[in-house]
Amino acid sequence: MNVLVISPHPDDETLGAGGTLLKLKEKGHKTHWLNVTNMKTEYGYTKERVTERNEEIKKVISSYSFDSFWNMELEPMGMDKYEIGSLVSQFKKVFEDVKPELLFIPYPYDIHSDHRIIFHTVYSCTKSFRAPYLKIVLSMEILSETDQAQMEHKFTPNVFIDISQYLEKKIDIMKIYKSEIDSPPFPRNEEAIKGLAAYRGATAYYKYSEAFYLIKSRMD
Repeated sequence: MNVLVISPHPDDETLGAGGTLLKLKEKGHKTHWLNVTNMKTEYGYTKERVTERNEEIKKVISSYSFDSFWNMELEPMGMDKYEIGSLVSQFKKVFEDVKPELLFIPYPYDIHSDHRIIFHTVYSCTKSFRAPYLKIVLSMEILSETDQAQMEHKFTPNVFIDISQYLEKKIDIMKIYKSEIDSPPFPRNEEAIKGLAAYRGATAYYKYSEAFYLIKSRMD
């Protein structure tokens, strides 16, 4: 099975589906990563920070043993600047190359505008007559983004994947992103990642679990 995870920013793939990606890879599935935004000097980041982030990405790719990686390198906090048709075309190219059967994308009501725009743009590429190979679309739960959705759009997961054997490695990979993880009460910390996995696991009778919202499912 071809699996594609789309992250608005580097680290979203790990927070949202890191354990599941590790599990699927170990079971012999092909995993692919498309990252949408990234640091560049023209966006106001220093050369040192850009170099550091690109090195982090290389380490993350190696840690997951991704079969392929794409980086659109669009401006963080700037997705509203881009023409939707152009974005759709870029996503379609990746779809045509990967032909994903399982797709992980952001939750449509995440607090971050980049996440919301990417969800709606990517979802327009999932029409069955355009992507007949696509069987399952899942929205990820991303710490400090998904939990901040407005009350009427609160994340209510209906898919739970056991990651008990993979949680520690997920946390180790998250630590590669040095500027994205910190001590409590910073929301993206080791305790919070483990706590959320334990809570979602208890819901589904697993020790640790990642939770998703099923957007689309097709069964032959």
